[in-house]
Amino acid sequence: MPRKGSSSVVNLPVSVSIIERRIYLIRGKKVMLGNDLAELYQVEVRTLVQATKRNVDRFPADFMFQLNQKEHDNLKSQIVISSWGGARSRPYAFTEQGVAMLSSVLRSKRAVRVNIAIMRAFVKLRELLESDEELNRKFTAVIRRLAIHEKYFKVVFDELKKLAVQPTPSRRSIGFTADDEP
Repeated sequence: MPRKGSSSVVNLPVSVSIIERRIYLIRGKKVMLGNDLAELYQVEVRTLVQATKRNVDRFPADFMFQLNQKEHDNLKSQIVISSWGGARSRPYAFTEQGVAMLSSVLRSKRAVRVNIAIMRAFVKLRELLESDEELNRKFTAVIRRLAIHEKYFKVVFDELKKLAVQPTPSRRSIGFTADDEP
C-alpha cells in the first residue's frame, strides 16, 4: 500500500524501453553491462566496478562476471565501438540478480529508482518470452494437426495437378492442314 502522499507508480528516471535495448544475451544469460549501468546510475564505470570489488562477497559468478576477450570482441563488432574511444578493459556483465544487488551497494536514491525501472524491464522481457513460448506451443499444435491431414491434402493436390495438365491428343487431327502436303 502506498504511503500517504506517494503515488503507486514511482517516477522513473529512465524509460523501460531504453533499458530493454541494453539487455544482452551473453553465456545464455540476460545481462546488462557495467558501462551501461554506470551511465544509467550516472556514476563513472570505475566507481561502479570499485563498489562491486569492495563487496565481492555480494556478487557471486551467477550475479556478475567479466567478459572474456572473444565475447568482448564480438560485442564490440555488434555495437560498433570505436577503437579510439570507449573502455580499454573487458566490461563486467550483471545478471538480473546482480543488478538488484547493485542497489544495496550504490546507495543513492537514483540507484534505487533506476533499479526499479531495470527490474520492470527484466519482468517485461520475461513476460514477452513466456507469451512467445505459448504462441510457439499453439503453432506447433496446429502444425501437428496439419501433418495428420497432410495425406488428404496430398490426394486433392495430386488430382488438381492431373486436371491442370493438358492432355496430348492420342489421335491425329481430322481435317486439312498445310503440313499434309505430299
